[in-house]
Amino acid sequence: MTRKPRILVVEDEAAIRTGLLDVLVFHGYDVDAAENGTDGLAKALSGKFDLILLDVMLPGLDGFSVCNRIREQDREQAIIMLTAKTSDDDIIHGLSLGADDYVGKPFSVAQLILRIQAVLRRSGIDTQIADTLRLSDELEIDTRNLTAQCGDNTLSFTRREMDILQYLHRHHARPVPREELLNKIWGYAKHLDLETRTVDIHIAKLRRKLEPDPAQPRYLVTVRGAGYRLLVE
Repeated sequence: MTRKPRILVVEDEAAIRTGLLDVLVFHGYDVDAAENGTDGLAKALSGKFDLILLDVMLPGLDGFSVCNRIREQDREQAIIMLTAKTSDDDIIHGLSLGADDYVGKPFSVAQLILRIQAVLRRSGIDTQIADTLRLSDELEIDTRNLTAQCGDNTLSFTRREMDILQYLHRHHARPVPREELLNKIWGYAKHLDLETRTVDIHIAKLRRKLEPDPAQPRYLVTVRGAGYRLLVE
């Protein structure tokens, strides 16, 4: 019998939490819930979940703090943040802490399920991956341990960030369109009209880690009108 994907819902509003649980069970997921950040963090760290739906505005610990604490111990945990804070700064902050995606409130059930399916699916990722990606004499990336050595500095990555780097490295001879990354890394269906800045924010986050000067990228460049390209020296 196929195991159902396990989802943890961390949401303080009872009506929204109950509605999410009902919807997720209806769509075939095994679900658990917490109504505050402290309990949500404890469950996230003690149980094995395929995905965590994490509200930002929570009593106890807020969603940003919970996300940060999860990432300190598990860089591969899939996290979608639910937020009524839809300003660019709030979205960037949530994704910079390691969330895989975000959904703004109010949201449609259909949109939320599409996001969940996409994050869980991770379509198009080649399981035959190199142990290291060498971008230059100064920068070598360890794909298995989600780290990179840059001079005397050790950099850490989330699994999603490493997936992006691996895909761009595999296709380094050409620019990769944003829509292709959404399809291959996040699993969104092609030509899906879904508004998200997830790719752009993840690229900006990678540049802050990899680039000596993120404003003048050496490795991860934008090709205007075509997408992103990883330059290998």
